[in-house]
Amino acid sequence: MTHDQNTFEQPLVLVTGATGYIGGRLVPRLVAAGYRVRCLVRSARKVEARPWATDRSVQVLERDFEDGDRLINAMRGCTAAYYLVHSMMAVGSDYRARDQQLATDFARAAEAAGVGRIVYLGGLGEIGDGLSEHLTSRREVEAALASTSVPVTVLRAAIIIGAGSASIRSGLFFLPGLRLPQPRHSRRTRTGGSLGRRIWLFLIARAPT
Repeated sequence: MTHDQNTFEQPLVLVTGATGYIGGRLVPRLVAAGYRVRCLVRSARKVEARPWATDRSVQVLERDFEDGDRLINAMRGCTAAYYLVHSMMAVGSDYRARDQQLATDFARAAEAAGVGRIVYLGGLGEIGDGLSEHLTSRREVEAALASTSVPVTVLRAAIIIGAGSASIRSGLFFLPGLRLPQPRHSRRTRTGGSLGRRIWLFLIARAPT
């Protein structure tokens, strides 16, 4: 059997948000786990420099998420679809309504295309009056993705910080006028790369074979 035949028989998954911190690091890990990956991006230029962009197991497609027919076509053949996009930094104060609409359209397209599962990385927080607008939006997106017959797996994570992440970029914007508390050192506090590794393992484990 040729390498191309082996590649064709690998399960195909769809990843949105491949230009971001989580998506951009998830793609090569999915490839290493034996998946073909189809990345949906608004601008292919933003991933050209990524080492995985030229891998023969990776396909990069430019798509407008508001174009339902093209979105359905891009999802055909995918066993799972990772929803890792967020409009907060792109559209400002209107992000909440836009995110909910995009998630609804995504779920409907996934159902029409026969996608087996949607995997969503959301945020922590209980439902209630005290929930911030940002976390309320995350729960609304979660509900919108679950509004069709396609099963949805949700990982509710706290803030994820890493080089190039939106959390770092927004933090640097406020950093010049921000007074940081003095760190408290404790041998009981366990932090570090293990959390990041668990996130990748969780996300990859949710992709059907």
